[in-house]
Amino acid sequence: MTKSMQDKMPFTPDLNRERLEQLRALMPDLFTNDGGLDPDELKRLVDPESVAESERFEFRWFGKANAKRNAFTPTMASLEYDPDRSVNPELANGNAIIEGENLEVLKCLLAPYRNRIKCIYIDPPYNTGNDFVYSDTWKEDKNSYWEHIGVTSDGVKVDTNTRSDGRFHSNWLNMMYPRLLMARQLLRDDGVIFISIDDNELHHLRKLCDEVFGAEFFVAQFTWHCRQFTDARSLRHLSTDHEYVLCYARSEDFAFRGNPRDESKFANPDNDPRGPWMSRSMLGLATRDQRPNLHYPITDPESGNVFRPPEATGWRYAKERMQQLIENHAILFPCTPDGRPREKKFRADLGDAFTSFPSIIEDIYTSHGTAEIRDLFDAQVFDFAKPSQLIRVLCEQASSEDDIILDFFAGSGPSGQAVWELNARDGGHRKFILIQLPEALPSESEAYKTGFRRISDITIERIKRVAERLNDDAPKILNEAQNDLPGVKGASPTSYRPGFKVYRLAKSRFPRIEFQPDPEKSEEENLAALEAYIREKEAAFLMTFDREEILQEVLLKNGFMLDVQTEPLADFKENAVFRAWDSQKSATVCLDYDLKEQTVAKLKGMEGIFICLEQALDTTKKWNLRAELGERLVAF
Repeated sequence: MTKSMQDKMPFTPDLNRERLEQLRALMPDLFTNDGGLDPDELKRLVDPESVAESERFEFRWFGKANAKRNAFTPTMASLEYDPDRSVNPELANGNAIIEGENLEVLKCLLAPYRNRIKCIYIDPPYNTGNDFVYSDTWKEDKNSYWEHIGVTSDGVKVDTNTRSDGRFHSNWLNMMYPRLLMARQLLRDDGVIFISIDDNELHHLRKLCDEVFGAEFFVAQFTWHCRQFTDARSLRHLSTDHEYVLCYARSEDFAFRGNPRDESKFANPDNDPRGPWMSRSMLGLATRDQRPNLHYPITDPESGNVFRPPEATGWRYAKERMQQLIENHAILFPCTPDGRPREKKFRADLGDAFTSFPSIIEDIYTSHGTAEIRDLFDAQVFDFAKPSQLIRVLCEQASSEDDIILDFFAGSGPSGQAVWELNARDGGHRKFILIQLPEALPSESEAYKTGFRRISDITIERIKRVAERLNDDAPKILNEAQNDLPGVKGASPTSYRPGFKVYRLAKSRFPRIEFQPDPEKSEEENLAALEAYIREKEAAFLMTFDREEILQEVLLKNGFMLDVQTEPLADFKENAVFRAWDSQKSATVCLDYDLKEQTVAKLKGMEGIFICLEQALDTTKKWNLRAELGERLVAF
């Protein structure tokens, strides 16, 4: 489909086109006179002497190029609001659960959320040989693209990925690659992504993330001690007790908040003028052979007792530094010669109220996630759910009070619970966006027997039950937070009543998406046919459409977030005109099929953009509005 035709279609942003335009702006010499990229010039840039390609380090797999192309191809899909499954939608404040194929949903979110997500956590399907991978061979043709993405009752098509498949690792990488490319587009410049993974694809995922985010933006490879008890079922008599969480940032300046320092360890029993202090060991970690300068005797100036370090450790400091501490009365000498001297470490010398966040995550187990599910549902409706505490700890380290957290492999929804519980603890207003494929549940599963038919049904129901519980338990959560985090601001314990909206990935409401260009005709002929198609098909549609439904799609594709608000403008009598706004932008919107001259006249001097239907403008109205608004006129 040509650029002229694409401009008339309800596409999400075309990243391939944007990348070419950016390349043309930087290096116009790589393009032909008619604007096309010249492969020969590009080859000369890479290899000026046009010699055979030299060997180089590269991460390649079967299907990589197609997976990348798929990531940057726009979609004509949209999101459809589901009021029946939403909970306290008037209090949603941007919290959303979206049911649908996650790559298409990410593309739908691109216009409003590009560079606006602070933190992404995902728990993608581990490539164990039994889990599914998503099929990305979608086509907008008569084979019914929409059946694949969850619109029909039969759910979605997913493929198994057994080890007997020669492309076992390639299949998994082709699933992950485009989604991570989209994730990078959504992250803020100070954003961060966490990815749960096990040993099966860890090394491949590291290389994949190095390519997508940049090796220099690698932050950490957390080792999560996930198993509480030793696995006695192992055939090799080895209990794998850990998984990983990879962390990459968009900026080298990213830093974790750190853990609050335990202030209870500091006191001042001797009224030292330097303030509260704690005692700590003076022993080091080096043998005499390794660090002979750390092995020497020290003398208590008052008792004359002499103390020597163990041969295996030595002292923490060299002799000169130790002598300074003794002279400054910063060493606590024991009363007997067989005791061990300790250092007085003053709180004032430490400065920062936080200590470093460790790369080994302890005391949070997979069994905690299992217990959460059973506690909420009184049944084991989801296996191997990540504990919400794990995600809460990560979000606490990487996000602030008003940030957006995204999870596009939502599963049972622990990320939503984690965000809400974190808000309840520190008084924040973080928002979550959860995306879950409407994968059909096996009829023999406990979830199916409990009444659920799709995993996304479990996601929505979990967050609904968490909302009810948080409303009841807010005082308890706040008290726990104040014990864990002294000085935490906290939320109002009697008013924490969260809500969320549910959306479904859906076919665009504009009939023009069904138009197929004729390969036998020229670009001009196809463009004329498309314009005629729009005039005929859309004219009838626009006279009967549901304004609220089409308004959501129009605003989303024009960059408004899911928490967009609208209000009618009473000054406009001849047409229904709305003001739309979110935290980033605002617009005036009219979706009437016939835009009156009086309305056009009142738009003069208006600030911001004006969104209307292409069919509402005749040549004169379009000319007048374009003369008044310029690029601020958006005709859809």
